[in-house]
Amino acid sequence: MDIALLANPSAGKGRRAGLLPVIVERLGAEGAVVDVLTGGTAANMAAQAQQAVERGTGAVVAMGGDGTVHLGLQAVAGTGVPFGIVPAGTGNDFAVRLGLPTDPLDAADAIAVALRDELRRPIDLARVHDQHGVSVWFGAVLAAGFDAFVNERANRMRWPKGPQRYNLAIFLELMTLKARRYRMSLDGTPSAFDSVLVAVGNTESYGGGFRIVPGADPADGLLDVVVAEPLGRLTLIRLRPRLRRGTHVLDRRVTTHRAHTIELAGEGITVYADGERICPLPITITCVPGALTLLGSIPQL
Repeated sequence: MDIALLANPSAGKGRRAGLLPVIVERLGAEGAVVDVLTGGTAANMAAQAQQAVERGTGAVVAMGGDGTVHLGLQAVAGTGVPFGIVPAGTGNDFAVRLGLPTDPLDAADAIAVALRDELRRPIDLARVHDQHGVSVWFGAVLAAGFDAFVNERANRMRWPKGPQRYNLAIFLELMTLKARRYRMSLDGTPSAFDSVLVAVGNTESYGGGFRIVPGADPADGLLDVVVAEPLGRLTLIRLRPRLRRGTHVLDRRVTTHRAHTIELAGEGITVYADGERICPLPITITCVPGALTLLGSIPQL
């Protein structure tokens, strides 16, 4: 068995980079040969992972945060190639919601055992298509409202550096907050509405534990949708802390839905999924049951 290890040394602000040799050793403890794929741009890493799958690698493992996992998903989704996650980022939302070990060394040990004992479980993924041929997989949450606008603004900013840039982007977006007009179809049932917050989840959380779509189950063949009515700045600020507990969906101004296929349209809105920039609306999002073959057994609840 050989393993293609997609490693991002800068994930989690580089705090876990020194663990890479130990992770390689533990992944290979049961006799696997580990090929480390690192360096260059995200596009280069994604291309290396794709090439490893095409060469017939026995498994792909992503060591990093949700962004690194997102790159790995593009290579393995729908192929049946087993996929493992060594969480080494800041939030690690996808790994946490799948019930995987959160300590990198424990995760590497669990992957080695799963390879030895052939422990696998199917996990749903979501696939995004746009009208220009974009096709992208995601595992956690797609944001198409306020949080997407914050990400878009932060990516355009060159100052300040670090977390303060994101905090400033939140402040500036709040100052210009306005509802947008959306058109949405859930399994063929159309609707139109104004909203400041739209999210589609295969799993519950994003942003390091914000449970934006509580109850989303990556094994039920459906995607969960959360929509908030037009809200003022102060209301949105007050509602945001409730995302940690997932209790925002109890607010009468927030509605939830479930669907297999979602069509979403709106003017001037660029969506983000797994924290990564995807494309502008309109898009179609489809749940693909069992698209990911995850290394590991079903966690005990």
